[in-house]
Amino acid sequence: MTSSSSSSDASVSAWDGLKQRIKAHYDYCSSYYHSIWGEHIHHGYWITDEETKERAQIQLMELLASLAGVDEADKKGAKVLDVGCGIGGTSRWLAKEHDCRVTGITISSEQVLMARKLTQEAGLTEDQVRFLELDAEKMHLYFNGENEKKEGNFDVVWISEAMSHLPDKNLFFENASKLLKQGGKLVVADWIKGVDLTSEQEASYITPIEEGMLLPPLSTIDQYVSYAKSNGMKVLAEPRNISKNVSKTWDISWSLVQNPSLWAMALTQGRDFVAFLKAFQAMRAGFAEGSFQYWVVVFEKL
Repeated sequence: MTSSSSSSDASVSAWDGLKQRIKAHYDYCSSYYHSIWGEHIHHGYWITDEETKERAQIQLMELLASLAGVDEADKKGAKVLDVGCGIGGTSRWLAKEHDCRVTGITISSEQVLMARKLTQEAGLTEDQVRFLELDAEKMHLYFNGENEKKEGNFDVVWISEAMSHLPDKNLFFENASKLLKQGGKLVVADWIKGVDLTSEQEASYITPIEEGMLLPPLSTIDQYVSYAKSNGMKVLAEPRNISKNVSKTWDISWSLVQNPSLWAMALTQGRDFVAFLKAFQAMRAGFAEGSFQYWVVVFEKL
């Protein structure tokens, strides 16, 4: 074996290990997140700063749906792939509010079970919303393989705060493009790092977030645009930095985890959970300093 192939194998093994840690984290923590944050486990988007966190979370989905045109009357019934769907809040919202037919995928088996239960309780059928345990980096193999043969079948691929967890982001764009119809939309909301950061900024603001939130190296928004264009897509809705509108999420989150029993429980679960809770402060600091950012953008398949 050459040193090059050995290095490549080691890298793949490391990323597989990270994925297992991510899966274990969400398998263990999702019920807790649901109890304190509700069915939408993603940022809120504050317009007036007076909204409740629940209303702010809906406003983020409304913003993304508007940018992608999902809210338009003639787009009713769109087939949507919700990547990194969590416990299915966005999938159910798209089905109820915009009559979409949604397939949600997550790496967490516990999230799939929770999502299906919540969806049944909401009175939605599997024809409207369904959930699969699936690694996002393997989604093209699943949907274009013997399972479903759905290449080019989706009107929308929606990924909110999940791409930052993926080691090979270009592979995601490649797979998303294959699964979209011509003219289909890729809707992205994600954690992004600023451009031209100094080594001090990386060490102080980015590395603590990457380590605590179980992330591979964060990308810049320019990298996302480049990946999309190299995989047959164009920018439909220009990239928008909405960091100031969403950063309140982490002020609220930090206040919600000020419970000694939670930290005691975290200690019993090992360093990943403790580092995750400590990263809440890193998120707040990163947003305040500007090195850590939150962007939304919509691409269209050519």
